[in-house]
Amino acid sequence: MDIQQTDFPGLCVITSQVFSDKRGFFKETYQQQRYQEAGINETFVQDNFSHSSGGILRGLHYQIKRPQAKLVFVIQGEILDVCVDLRKNSPTFGKSFQIKLTAENHQQLFVPAGFAHGFYVLSPQADFMYKCSDYYFPEYERTLLWNDPALEIDWPLNGEPILSEKDQMGRPLNESEIFETL
Repeated sequence: MDIQQTDFPGLCVITSQVFSDKRGFFKETYQQQRYQEAGINETFVQDNFSHSSGGILRGLHYQIKRPQAKLVFVIQGEILDVCVDLRKNSPTFGKSFQIKLTAENHQQLFVPAGFAHGFYVLSPQADFMYKCSDYYFPEYERTLLWNDPALEIDWPLNGEPILSEKDQMGRPLNESEIFETL
């Protein structure tokens, strides 16, 4: 396992070790002791699985109370994964980070609590898995406007993205509730 810190405090890219032969491959997607040794000390309480068609854009979601850290990766297909730092006291507050995650590159992204998160499906379909450090509370969920110019996200769109009603109603950063103490 190789862990690379990004310029965003706590946000890191993890490349799994893959053991391949003629039968296929094996990789470890999570092992608590190894992740703790690398400084990822979250206790994950919920696993989520998302299947999406090409052109789907999900996000940018976050919870204003009970924020979730996430460990995300792609099982099949490819996505552009995007995070926005909403920790008011962070040096990267309001900045976005993006990375292409694919089934072939075997990378994961650890997203600390305090980030909005979303993704855009680049392949005809994608299966996306993520672990969360807290449960989903719909009453605390908020959505950033995916195309807010202040976020400077370079979405590689192929036509208009397909959005849920909730994601269409996202708010720009300057009108959003954010984290004061994270």
